[in-house]
Amino acid sequence: MKIDDIDLDYDTVKIDHVVIIDPLTGAILFKDEKVEFVMSGFSSEVAGFISDFLEGKREDPPSIYRLVEQICEENEILLVKVKIYESGGMFRANLYFTGKKDMIFRNFRASDAIALATYYNIPILVRKSMLKNIQENKENKIK
Repeated sequence: MKIDDIDLDYDTVKIDHVVIIDPLTGAILFKDEKVEFVMSGFSSEVAGFISDFLEGKREDPPSIYRLVEQICEENEILLVKVKIYESGGMFRANLYFTGKKDMIFRNFRASDAIALATYYNIPILVRKSMLKNIQENKENKIK
């Protein structure tokens, strides 16, 4: 499968809210057409960056995001999408780059991948099976 091919196993989600739970912890509320879910357990610092990026504040990104930006510029590649999945009870992410050559960086922290996706305003994709499980769990709680 090529990077720009549509992956039918994933749906695009949008960030609805970013919340700082306490001085150390942040959370994101995601939505797609049918499901909403919360991702929490990552740093309040990253939550703050994501919130700033959503508001268009990109003037002074953290050094790690500037590093990714510089690597992309020097290698003539672009980050084009982020795929989120669950592995061992944790959210992980694959980063998809294209340009001179296609590259996939696998198994990274979902929070940083989401921050990069927000910084670059690119799609955040979530595995459909994960969304289905979330929806089924919510329906079972309602019954």
